Amino acid sequence: MQFLIYILIYPFLWLISILPFRLLYAFSDVLFVILYHIVGYRKSVVKENLRLVFPNKSNDELNAIRKKFYHHLCDMILESIKSMTISEKEMKKRFTFTNVQLLKDIESQDKSIALMCAHYGSWEWIFILQTYIGTKGYAIYKRLENKYFDKLVKRIRAKYNSHLITTKESIPILMKAKVNGDLTICGFVSDQSPKAHKAFHWQEFMGIKVPVHTGAEMLSKKLDMAVVFFGVKRLKRGYYETSFKTIALNPKEYPNYQITDMFLKLVEEQINEAPEFYLWTHKRWKHRHIVPKEFQ
Repeated sequence: MQFLIYILIYPFLWLISILPFRLLYAFSDVLFVILYHIVGYRKSVVKENLRLVFPNKSNDELNAIRKKFYHHLCDMILESIKSMTISEKEMKKRFTFTNVQLLKDIESQDKSIALMCAHYGSWEWIFILQTYIGTKGYAIYKRLENKYFDKLVKRIRAKYNSHLITTKESIPILMKAKVNGDLTICGFVSDQSPKAHKAFHWQEFMGIKVPVHTGAEMLSKKLDMAVVFFGVKRLKRGYYETSFKTIALNPKEYPNYQITDMFLKLVEEQINEAPEFYLWTHKRWKHRHIVPKEFQ
C-alpha cells in the first residue's frame, strides 16, 4: 500500500517541482484558498496560539497575522516540493547567508557544531549550507511513516552532503564521528513541544511556561560541540536570508538549561519581529496547564 501511494503521488509532486516560480506561487495562492477558506486547516489551533501569546493585540491584528501566516505556510509547502528539482545555483540565489564565516572560524578551531533553529521563516533550504563549509552535515528528524517518501526526503537532503538521522541514531553516529576525528554540523529544530512527563526543563516561552526540548544542549555538552543559532528572515516571496549567532563555544562551561533558555530568547525575538513567519499550527502551548510544582 505504501508503494502504491508513493507511485500515485510522486509524479504529481515532480510536476509541481518543475514549475517556474511564477507558476509555483500562483499554485500556492490557490492552495491558500483551499487550506484557509475551505478546509480551515488547524485554524482553531492557530487562533488559540495567537490569542495566548499576543493577549494585547486586537482581533483585526490577529486576523491579519493569521492570514499572512497561512500564505507563508502554503509557500513553504510548495518550496519544499521544489527542493526535488531546484538547481544549486537557483537555491543559492534564493537562500543566502550573511555570516557563514562564523561557522568556518569554529571549524578552524577543530570543533563540531550543534546548529539550533526554530520553525520560523524557512528551514527547508538550509541544507544548501553544506556547499559553503567543509564539515559533514546532519539533521535530526522524525522518520516518515511511508518508507518510500522517507527515502525521497533523505535523497533530496543528501545531494549536498546533508544527512537526516533520527534522535536514536544521533548519539552513536556523532560519537563515532568524534572518535574518528571528523568534524560535523548537526541541525536541531528545537522549539517543538516535548511530552510533558518526559521533560527535564520548563521555561517561559512567549510569556507562557511550557516544557522545552533540551536534547541539543545535552548532546552539545556530551560531545563538546559549539552551539550556534541560525535565524531566517524572509526578504520577499521566495527569498530568504540566514544569519548565525554563537550561543556557546564551550557548552560545558554553562549551567544546565542556560543554553536552551538563550535559544528560546532568540526565537522570541524572531517571532516578535514578524510573527506571521512562525509555525503556529503546532500545539506548542498545550501543556501550559500542568506545570509540575518543581517547575512553578
